[in-house]
Amino acid sequence: MNPEDRAESIREKSPLYGAAYGERVYLEEFRKSLKALLMKDALAMGIEAANAQEREAYADPQYKALLKGLAVATENEITLKWQIEADRLDIEIWRTRQANERMQVKAHE
Repeated sequence: MNPEDRAESIREKSPLYGAAYGERVYLEEFRKSLKALLMKDALAMGIEAANAQEREAYADPQYKALLKGLAVATENEITLKWQIEADRLDIEIWRTRQANERMQVKAHE
């Protein structure tokens, strides 16, 4: 295991993680806007009660598609996060092994 390779992997994944994080946050916020727009559409169709408008919004195919997109964005973000964390852990394991090897050499001197 080469710690420089792991550090380079972190550098390469960091922008991807940032983009995935941004996409997830955007979709979470857009979900609120989409719900409001769909409720407005329901009102225009004559549905007066807010809870009925909300029900219509949640049942709308656009809202369901947004939720699927949010699931994919969240999966991408979490996958990249843990790939980066695994690279960090590999570096820490390498450092620990190096320290242990130094201690063993000193113990045998």
